[in-house]
Amino acid sequence: MTPTHTETQTTKKYKVLIVDDHPIIRQGLRELIDQEPDLEVCGEAENAIEAFKAIRTLNPDVALVDISLNKDMSGFDLIKDAKYQYPNLPTLVLSMHDECIFAERVLRAGGKGYVMKEEATEKVLIAIRRVLEGGIYLSDRVTSKMLAKISNARTAPEPSGVEILSDRELEVFELIGQGLGTQKIAARLNLSVKTVEAHRMHIREKLKL
Repeated sequence: MTPTHTETQTTKKYKVLIVDDHPIIRQGLRELIDQEPDLEVCGEAENAIEAFKAIRTLNPDVALVDISLNKDMSGFDLIKDAKYQYPNLPTLVLSMHDECIFAERVLRAGGKGYVMKEEATEKVLIAIRRVLEGGIYLSDRVTSKMLAKISNARTAPEPSGVEILSDRELEVFELIGQGLGTQKIAARLNLSVKTVEAHRMHIREKLKL
């Protein structure tokens, strides 16, 4: 049967998986993405276990991931594991954390871009399409900063400062800098107070504070 004109004009919809532990964020992203003619949300997950199950069953074209998920596995770990298990699945981070601090780590982990949650909605859509095209999305500010770092680097320096912190320690460190106490950090990152206290101790030891 010959396709009708309407059928031949149908736009391919790319499937987006949303991985975020905040229902209101997932709902807002779904409403934003589903309005686009070439994009659709194929599923949602609030943790890494649900995310990998969705990847296996739904075969998304791109995963939109928050790096702060839960105590079992952070978004960083999810990105690293997804890169290993599903090398053809691009991941894009959408996070509350400062892009200048976390974007480079996301790229090293295997992510294809970074968007802060405070960005305008059109930036999120631009980032998704950029990643689907095989590109990398970062803000102009961070791109300039990373290029300057590369051009000024004569030799590979020894890790120093926050670079020696683990991914989770870096998340805790940034929230400490925002003035949050241990209990609020625990609630924000879905960690126990005891775990946050341990991270704070390791941060002090590594940074010699």
